Amino acid sequence: MSGPTMFVRPQRIRRGATLTLVFGAVLATGAATGAFSQPGPHPIPRHHRAQAPAAASHLDTSEIAQAIDDGKVGPQGAAQLVSRSGDRWSSFFTAQEYEGFRQELDGRYVGVGLWVRRDPDGRIAVSRVQSASPAERAGLRVGDWLRAVDGRDVTGRPVTEVVARLRGVDPGGPDDAPAPRPGSAVRLALQRDGHDWAITVRRAMLTTEPVTVTQPWPEVTEIGVDSFVHGVADQVRTALAHGDHRQGVLLDLRGNSGGLVTEAVDVASAFLDGGLVATYDVHGAQRSLYARGTGDTRTPLVVLVDGGTMSAAELLTGALQDRGRAVVVGWRTFGKGSVQMPSTLPDGSVAELTVGHYRTPTGREVDGQGIAPDLTVRGRQSAEAEARKVFSGLGTRS
Repeated sequence: MSGPTMFVRPQRIRRGATLTLVFGAVLATGAATGAFSQPGPHPIPRHHRAQAPAAASHLDTSEIAQAIDDGKVGPQGAAQLVSRSGDRWSSFFTAQEYEGFRQELDGRYVGVGLWVRRDPDGRIAVSRVQSASPAERAGLRVGDWLRAVDGRDVTGRPVTEVVARLRGVDPGGPDDAPAPRPGSAVRLALQRDGHDWAITVRRAMLTTEPVTVTQPWPEVTEIGVDSFVHGVADQVRTALAHGDHRQGVLLDLRGNSGGLVTEAVDVASAFLDGGLVATYDVHGAQRSLYARGTGDTRTPLVVLVDGGTMSAAELLTGALQDRGRAVVVGWRTFGKGSVQMPSTLPDGSVAELTVGHYRTPTGREVDGQGIAPDLTVRGRQSAEAEARKVFSGLGTRS
């Protein structure tokens, strides 16, 4: 979609404060550079206002957090410190940018309804068009090349910057610029089959569709989760309560770039009978996340993953795999196991800083390694075919 993905509302960072977990969805390297080898579209990463340059010396993020908390640095200073931290996941956001992200936590965003990717040659391609969106009404298709946004060439630019411009946010503009509005116009230069054309599209307030439920085979319910926004766990539970899944549940987390960890833990709770979901550390102090209540532990469960499965989606996958609750099918996940905590400055801008890393219930580290599937396959169709074989082997629930 033409907007960043989801994470939690910020809180001030204070020593000993309750942690607001941010396993945010940032494909800062993979999606932006086209480094993924797996096929299929990937969701858009959130915009990084300040990204770390190739600096010789790196700053400790805990010291940056303390400086912000003590009021020793303002927004400009915080942005510079984040940039110098050398941490690829720490980011700085203006109040305007963060408000857009907060809207997405509620499943809403202002945009045109495009997912895009950057190919190895730097070209920006449309990888998905949201149904009933301005982009679809304008006739845009998967595979179209996006050449410019409002007259600015986007070839070779980071995907995050392209997304920001599609949303109406100027990455280099003033911090007090007006927020993007539904109805505002954006001029797109495109190419299809060697033909160049330009079109003006008006942005709209769009709703995301994070959960899809289908019945791919008799007595098997497939639940696709694109991201963990507010209400996703409730939608998963509703699907479990009403679907015919006597043969099993297929939980598709391919391309799920993360979101609210609370929602991911609640989804885990739907399949576990309590117990540990993950551990994480905050500046060296360990914390734990637990499943709540009594979930469905009997229905056969297969989880589909790929190189676009990351962050909170990896936390969920690792929990179900380590607890022996699911068979994981696909290929190794992205490998983002870092934890971010947001800190709000007086003007409403937000510095989001890495404070630690999480591990699966058996103590496996995810950051930089990812989750290896139980069954490694190639291609989207073969993954689903392998899942069907797994269900056949697991048998019918009595």
